[in-house]
Amino acid sequence: MSRECLMNKQRKHDIGYVIRICMITALGGLLFGYDTAVISGAVSPLQDYFSLSPTMTGWAVSNVVIGCIIGSMFAGRISMAIGRKKALMLSALLFFISALGSALAASFTAFVVFRMIGGLAVGLASVVSPMYMSEVTPKDYRGRTVSMHQQSVVIGQLVVFYVNYLIAKGMSEAWLAELGWRYMLGSEIIPALLLGSLLFLIPESPRWCVLKNRDEDAHKTLSRISNPNHAERLIAEIKASLEEHHDKGKVSLFSPGLRAIVIIGCLIASMQQVIGINVIMYYSPDILKPLAGSTESAMLQTTLIGVVFVAGNAIGMYLIDKLGRVPLLKIGSVGCGIGLALASWGIYTESAGYTALIGLILYVIAFAISWGCCCWTLISEIFPNRIRSRAMALAVACQWASGFVVTQTFPMLSKNAWLNENFNGAFSFWLYACMTLVALWFVIRYVPETKGVSLEKMEQHFQSQLSKKERASVIPDPTMTI
Repeated sequence: MSRECLMNKQRKHDIGYVIRICMITALGGLLFGYDTAVISGAVSPLQDYFSLSPTMTGWAVSNVVIGCIIGSMFAGRISMAIGRKKALMLSALLFFISALGSALAASFTAFVVFRMIGGLAVGLASVVSPMYMSEVTPKDYRGRTVSMHQQSVVIGQLVVFYVNYLIAKGMSEAWLAELGWRYMLGSEIIPALLLGSLLFLIPESPRWCVLKNRDEDAHKTLSRISNPNHAERLIAEIKASLEEHHDKGKVSLFSPGLRAIVIIGCLIASMQQVIGINVIMYYSPDILKPLAGSTESAMLQTTLIGVVFVAGNAIGMYLIDKLGRVPLLKIGSVGCGIGLALASWGIYTESAGYTALIGLILYVIAFAISWGCCCWTLISEIFPNRIRSRAMALAVACQWASGFVVTQTFPMLSKNAWLNENFNGAFSFWLYACMTLVALWFVIRYVPETKGVSLEKMEQHFQSQLSKKERASVIPDPTMTI
């Protein structure tokens, strides 16, 4: 056997072990999806119970995003200080407190406070879960494993869509307004306890261990993932990537050489939201109810959308390490635009058939295959080791800030007669369709392909690819200068 073949054999990874620990970490994503989508079935009951205006209805849904922004902003510091594993444990505790408190809330203020606590948990988990996955996964499998985070998010959304449907099935609107929404919100206690229990079974991130000079712990985990020789080489590469800059991760995120990477990462995260996905996840029952005829039918159709989301994300997981991130984003942006245009036509014409539902399904498939999978993969892998936790926290905070704007304004755009009385709620979908064109331009113009690039070599690769895009561009952009 040749030396090269022997080295390749020695490098063989225990992918089964990687998948097992990533599946446990992915429960953070499941709770992310569960917590953010559980409100979808409770919107109308909450309106009735607390007598909410359109603006306050938007606040009832979007207040959680304020918690998400705060949680994601501090996630980098928290995960750096106590480790990725303990940060996820903290998020599980916050999920539990939020579920219990919001289900028992006696006032709208108490409801908002406990939902914001859930937002803190979502913000923390949305940063740490994909970060952990990227740091324990070999580069050739990173797209698929990190996509498990998005898959777990949509599975969480699907599960809660069905749970909400089962709670609402056969029940009166009065019962849903009095007690049903409490059962919906309280059901999150179960997955929160599951996450908190299973996290004891996973190791700490080896890259975090190296950052904290815990080389022995890092070597133990990396040896389990591959073998001792490969573990030693990888630890040496991680240390070299840190020592090259002599700042141990304290460099400014917007220093020369990093600014473009950070800005693009933040824009990737923001673009995922401004094309309207949270509107579908939060407001589907309200959108479909006038066309479906009843709350129960609308929730059943929402469950179908959740099933399609899971299937689309599975396709994206299969393709992301084969076709790459950029081709999927291009295809998905076009598909999202077509789906939104079809859905908005169905809403505008008040079609009683399935036009709007078909449009939403097409949109969800295109989104899941592209922005759903690729966004989380890109923002977890493009940042250098020394700034990853802080830069990813900033990117996710930008994502949630964009999501807040979209979520808060949707009821106002849909129900304010002074703005769009003849549009029947379709106006906002036209705006999101236009944003898919902006997203397509942004991907073509600024997003380099990262398939198969190791984390330690990502910075050099990213800067090289950006320079090529700059040279190929007709209109130079000085803000993107490396």
